[in-house]
Amino acid sequence: MKKFNIKATILALFVITLVGCSDDFFDVNTPSNTAALEELGMKDLIAPVIHSTMEGQRSAELAFGNYTQYFVSTGGGAAGQTSASGLWTQIYLYILPNLKVVKAKAIENQAPHIGAISDILVAINLGIATDTWDNIPYSEATQGPDSNFPAFDTQEEIYTEIFKLLDGAIAALSGADNSGFNLGSADLIYGGDSDSWLRAAYTIKARYQLHLIGKGVTTANDVLTTIANGFTSNDDNFEMFYDEKNINPWYSAEILARETGNLSRDIASQIVSSMNGDYYPFNGAITIDPRLTEIAEIPDGDTEYRGFVSGGAGKSPSGLNDANTRFKTDGFYTSIDSPLILISYAEAMFIKAEAAFLVNGGTTTSVGTNTTTYMAYMDGIAASMDMWGVDGTDYIADTSVDVGEGGLALHHIMKEKYIHNYLNPETFVDFRRYDFSDDVFTGLTIREEEESDGDFFGQWFRRANYPSTELNRNEANVLANQQEPIAPVWWDQ
Repeated sequence: MKKFNIKATILALFVITLVGCSDDFFDVNTPSNTAALEELGMKDLIAPVIHSTMEGQRSAELAFGNYTQYFVSTGGGAAGQTSASGLWTQIYLYILPNLKVVKAKAIENQAPHIGAISDILVAINLGIATDTWDNIPYSEATQGPDSNFPAFDTQEEIYTEIFKLLDGAIAALSGADNSGFNLGSADLIYGGDSDSWLRAAYTIKARYQLHLIGKGVTTANDVLTTIANGFTSNDDNFEMFYDEKNINPWYSAEILARETGNLSRDIASQIVSSMNGDYYPFNGAITIDPRLTEIAEIPDGDTEYRGFVSGGAGKSPSGLNDANTRFKTDGFYTSIDSPLILISYAEAMFIKAEAAFLVNGGTTTSVGTNTTTYMAYMDGIAASMDMWGVDGTDYIADTSVDVGEGGLALHHIMKEKYIHNYLNPETFVDFRRYDFSDDVFTGLTIREEEESDGDFFGQWFRRANYPSTELNRNEANVLANQQEPIAPVWWDQ
């Protein structure tokens, strides 16, 4: 398994730029240990950009994982509105400005592959930003003091730019690079391997094409064409590992926090009931999905996994205050050196399965499909088991999972994608694409709330508010674009 460990020094290498700020900000707030642009090479900048990209994804998931009921606040609390301010800070303070510099240096040094990698990273960050807030600053976002009040680009314009960036990167990575420059270990994902980045570009493009099928901008056949050039195994996974000096943030926030008496989160009933036989009763040699023991742990003496109902103040699905699942100590994502994963081979297979299901005429309630769909579904499950490091033999053979081509429904595919993409903010996109349907996400119910007169009671959150810091800096443009958090984003309308 590839591991490009984070270097302790990368956090000191950020180039400080901020959307909508004044010249005085730069004069006063530039850290004394920040290097000047001319002193930094492409390798110096790419590691912190990748680090911020992955940390930004995790920051978004702190709210969205509650919305998608992967976890709840301590004791079962449901999250309210969010501004996802941590993601905004990563993208606009640390990522886009630095990538602008990397791209310029790549052009200057005639290093098209590094330029392509910078474009892929821009596309990734634009993607999660627009899926989080809808309209966002971009075309005027990295001009610093020359554009103190950047205008917002529409989500439609942002998606056009995402595909332009990815197509350009694919073309560049498909050609030669004779510059002699290679990112090496500064590339915390692929160690500078251009072929891996090429497959990542195709896979990420397929993900974003999938988002727009419902809008009629792309088709399921477009997705199948793209994903055919994407990831081929778990070796291609877009993942960043931590180490004992730079510990995984889920480990820090959930395991260390709990062990030191601080607040942490608990595991929600939606994910647990999708894995413990409640929603999909097992018919063979197993009683739980083997991945469940990598997600959750239960008190000594308990034998059943009972997740927390979202907003249920300790209730399990039985209605009793006996929920018992919490984040697993040394779990797949909650060990000191666990990775953060942006997109994986298993997700690629579930993207292929969903697209092929739709091409075959499938709907949210239809049953039955073709061989292409079914093979992708089963390959995705096998890849997930392999990635999680568990024995999935009995699970894959169980008739609740191996339902056959004639028995496959969309909810089977999306259940497996939901489980596999645990703690991945992409799931919030999936929930919105299918309007939080319990036909697609079996058993899904909206959060419970003690106060029935609260804001947006009984309605699903579908976007983040813009952060207050941006409202203070760029009020007119923020107010012109802000909508209520229950309003669909453009592709969701």
